[in-house]
This record gives sequence, structure tokens and C-alpha cells, in this order.
Amino acid sequence: MFTKILIANRGEIACRVIKTARKMGIRTVAVYSEADRDAMHVAMADEAVFIGPAPAAESYLVIEKILTACRETGAEAVHPGYGFLSEREAFALALKEAGITFIGPNPGAIAAMGDKIESKKAAAAAGVSTVPGFLGTIASAAEARRIADEIGYPVMLKASAGGGGKGMRIAWNASEVEEGFERSRSEAAASFGDDRMFVEKFIVNPRHIEIQVLGDKHGNVIHLGERECSVQRRNQKVVEEAPSPLLDAETRAKMGAQAVALARAVNYDSAGTVEFVAGQDKSFYFLEMNTRLQVEHPVTEMITGLDLVEEMIRIAAGETLRHRQEDITIKGWAVESRIYAEDPSRNFLPSIGRLIRYRPPAEGQSGAVTLRNDTGVEEGGQISMFYDPMIAKLVTHAPTRAEAIAAQAEALDEFVIDGIRHNIPFLSTLMAHPRWREGRLSTGFIAEEFPEGFAVPLPAGDQARRFAAVAAAIDHVLNTRKRRISGQMPRAAPLAFEQDRVVLLGNGTPLRFDLRVEDGQGLAIAFAETRLVLASDWKPGDPLWRGTIAGEAFAFQVTPIPNGVRLAQGGAAAEIRVYTRREAELAALMPEKTRADTSKALLCPMPGLVKSIAVSEGQEVKAGETLAIVEAMKMENVLRAERDVTIRALKSKPGDSLAVDAVIMEFA
Repeated sequence: MFTKILIANRGEIACRVIKTARKMGIRTVAVYSEADRDAMHVAMADEAVFIGPAPAAESYLVIEKILTACRETGAEAVHPGYGFLSEREAFALALKEAGITFIGPNPGAIAAMGDKIESKKAAAAAGVSTVPGFLGTIASAAEARRIADEIGYPVMLKASAGGGGKGMRIAWNASEVEEGFERSRSEAAASFGDDRMFVEKFIVNPRHIEIQVLGDKHGNVIHLGERECSVQRRNQKVVEEAPSPLLDAETRAKMGAQAVALARAVNYDSAGTVEFVAGQDKSFYFLEMNTRLQVEHPVTEMITGLDLVEEMIRIAAGETLRHRQEDITIKGWAVESRIYAEDPSRNFLPSIGRLIRYRPPAEGQSGAVTLRNDTGVEEGGQISMFYDPMIAKLVTHAPTRAEAIAAQAEALDEFVIDGIRHNIPFLSTLMAHPRWREGRLSTGFIAEEFPEGFAVPLPAGDQARRFAAVAAAIDHVLNTRKRRISGQMPRAAPLAFEQDRVVLLGNGTPLRFDLRVEDGQGLAIAFAETRLVLASDWKPGDPLWRGTIAGEAFAFQVTPIPNGVRLAQGGAAAEIRVYTRREAELAALMPEKTRADTSKALLCPMPGLVKSIAVSEGQEVKAGETLAIVEAMKMENVLRAERDVTIRALKSKPGDSLAVDAVIMEFA
């Protein structure tokens, strides 16, 4: 067994590998760029080596810098994590030539499977079902258009070396092929250093299901069941689960057998994932094979009890697989939410900045539910524009799917993040969505269910009354504290204005309520139709209100605002103010602040780098035409004109790094 390994990665996955290495008694070496000097993975590792500037192309993607770090520290093996160099055949070969073990598959398997074009050829040869398409490198947008016309629309444009949603576009017509081809090729070159593209038929209303495989260096291969990753946006997974609500035992066995056959055909000898696109009728076709550890590997670990990182390390050290196929059993259900630094209300555009607060729910087991949080950040840390915007992976495991989803929803309510925008409100809304709960999924789920995008909803019905009651309880605690600070003598009975009050949710209708303190029970808050009893030990300054409402446990995010609080729970949020009756009458007379008119300018929708400006001053532009392209966190975003305009002035140029809402250009 190795005594020291280097992790050629950063963030969450680097921390994940370090945890297992510690458990195995193996010392670890971290590498870090200028942007990651104070990162969690650097602090966790036994040693750390600086490898260059913040851009990945100048640090984490430079093979020679990783090799130098290995030589300097005496690391015997390298775990690549996912992304970066994890599926680069040249990296595995360079390590082999240097006498350093690659904790991953052999270079031949990477070449055959890591390349999407070659992997489809290998899959077809191994008798695996494949999607119709053109299995060759496409040189130009015109050629891509010709092939797409032959295959029939819609088609998927894919980078051969792609992954993580980078270098992928769905095209529904010829013009989308031409534009999407250039954007995908550019993304692929920037992310993977490889701009080869291919085209395949896009299966309408598909599901994304993948099989986890393990192979050793002695010819043994097994599979660990499936994961469903159908809930995606921009071809990037958002929520994963294991097992899949679609598959039955027979289909699982067929899919697993094909995955194992493919792994055997290329002498696969590590952890890997065979991905399939599945129809709603349980038909399935090979999509690609990821020759690395997947982001969503925790859900498989939760239902099988295996540590996949440990298995990878043992396989790399030459050990025989410790498990046979008949030893693998699926226990319970696991759900994973990817928590991203992005703004759901701005079409999920990336958000960067400092984590002023980062308070995840407590990990561990409570009854039949297990909660796990894989992360690479901590409070006070910085979310950089140079890397993937993932903050954490929140995983819940329970005996049934419904229980795992309920546990996930509760954990999301307890996850406190401040300082940046994040997608927890969207994930919370998703957990309550009827179609998600029923398991009626497809890769188009988000586009179909949120066609106008996502806006954090105001609470309604019973949820609105719970919001109002919690705000009233918080207001009561704050008022009680103020009286103690001012030294007021307690009264034998509260005054009328302390009990007869009004709560205002956003700009909604005022709700009158009556508040009473009930000895031994908490606060009784009575609205016109409902009486709720609340109990909580919340204190001023706590970011979470935890307690019971009518005997049911809830957790609310609490953010102070002028003269009130902002509460968030279950995907909904509202700014709430609690008034006396007279204060409410006066508040209703206050004028509302109007938003500034930004229709005369193009604002940068996210912090990012201006890749190109497609117009010039004085130019007349039609609605839908491209104005600029902004790159953020390795993704290129095309900004288009929403209406016919004339360009009055350009306020930025290619190469500029812009903050969110910075002016790119002004219109006449």
C-alpha cells in the first residue's frame, strides 16, 4: 500500500480523497493555485505545493507541474479526482514514465473510453446498445450541419473530450447547429485543450441513468447498480439519486451486464461509470463512459456501503477486488443535491464572492436517516470565478425514496449560506415538486417545469400562516429582549398593542393576529381562521429558527432586514414586518421605491470575462442578434438583444473582467 499520495485536484473532491486517505493511514499532498492559497484542501493535506496562477490552464492542467510536485514530495501515487487531468491519457502515461502510480484506469482504457468517439466504437464492438450518430471527428460547422440534416433533428453536438456539461449543445435546426458547433468547440478547447466534435441523435424525453463499475488489474469486474441523474440544466446534473425510480430488477441486470461487458472489453481497472440514455419505456442506449470518479458517487456509496475512493486506491496498489457481484446489495435510497454558487432567479448564472456564513446541517445518523455533506469550502472562504461553482454535495439516505426526499428537504432548510447567491431555494422547491416526488423524470424536467425560469415564490396558504407565525414569534423575542435591555419593569399583564398585532408578508394583505404566551407550551398565535402554537429556543442573531409549529418540526432561514426579517423555508421566501395596528396603518401610506430603468444598457449578468463583442458603436441590431459573449466558470454565455436597438457606446472590450451588473454597452 502507498504511504503518500498526491491529489491533482482542488475543492470538494480533493477534500473527499484526503478523508479516505487519512482513514487508510496514507499521507496526502495537495496542490494549489494562486486562487486557492487559503483553500480547505490545502489546510487538510499533510503537505501542499504551489503550482501556479489561478487559471486552470496555467496550474491544475499543467502535467509537468504535477510531476514536479510528486518528485519534490516523494508521492508514490496520484489521485486525479474528477475534471482537470482525470481523463487525460497523456497524464496517465506521463505518470507511468515517471514511475508514479495513477489511481485510475490504465492509459489504454482512458484512450478507448475517455474519448467519446472511440468509446462509441468500442461499445458497438462489445455489443452494447448505442445511439444513432456520426462516429467521427467533424471539422467544421458546415459539415456538422450536413451530418445533422442526414441524422434528423434534434441532434446533440458534443466535444469528444467533454464532460460536466462543457462543450455540449442541443440543436433543433440547422442554424442552431452552426452556432452551437462553434460555441461548443470553443468551450471544449478552453476546458479540455481538445476541440474535436461529433454529432449524435438526441433522444426526446430521455432519462439519464448510469452504472457504476469497478475493475481490478486481475480481470475482475463488477457493477454497483445504477444512479439516475435526469434532473439537469445546461446538460449539467443538479440532483442525483440511487437507485433509479424507473428501473426494475430485470432492466437493472441487463444494463449492469452491458456495462460490465464494456469494461471487460477495454480491460478496465478502476472505478468508472457507464452512462446510458434511457427511454420512458426502459429502453436504453450507451452514451459515454467516464473513466474517473463521478461527482455523484456518494449516492452509490450510501446504498452499497462501499467507499469508492478506497476501492480505487486498493486497485491501483494491485489488490484484488474485495467484493463479488453477488456480494453487492442495494439498501435503501439516497438523494444528492449539488449546491452551487449561482443565482436561480437570473437563469442560474454564476455568483462569486466571500462566504460570509457557511453553516451546513450536522452530518451523521438520526434514526433511519443518514446525512452527509461533501464540501471543499468553509465560512470566510472565497468562491472564485476561475473554477466550477459547486459549493457542496448534500446527501441523504433513508429506507425509502420518499423518506430520503423528506430528509433532503429538511436538510436544505437548515443549510445557511450568506454572502453569495446560491441554488438552495430552487433545490428546496424541487424537493416539493409533485413530478419529482412521483419519479416522473426526464432530462428536460427543469426546462419543462420552469419554462419562464425560476423566481423564489412567496409563501401561500398554510405555509404563509406558518411564515407569519414565525415572524411574530421572532418579533416577540426581540421586543422582550429590548424591554430587558431598557430596564422596563415587567407588567402583570401585557398591554393590548403587544397582543393585537399585524404581520405584513412582502406587499401582501396585512394579517391580524393575537399573540399569547402559554406557560409550558410556547407562543399561541391566533389568526382569523387558524390558531398555531409555536415552541423554539431561537435567540437574536441565530441564522436559523428551529422549532415546532402545531407539533410539527420546521427550520426557517432568518435574515434581519430594516424593521423586520426575511424568512426562507421550503423554497419560498418573504420579507416580513410585524406592526402594531397603528404602525400598519401608517406603513400602508408609505411610497414604494421604484427600480431603476436599465433598458438602455446591456448589463453583465454574472461576474466574468468578456470573450468577444459582436457589435460596434452606431450599429443597428435586431432582436435576437448576438451582442457579446461572456465566459464565467468555464462556460461561455451568449448575450443577445432583447429588442431592436442601436448601439450608442461600448463600455467594455474583450479581455475585461466584469462584476455582475457592470455595463457592457449602452443603447441609443
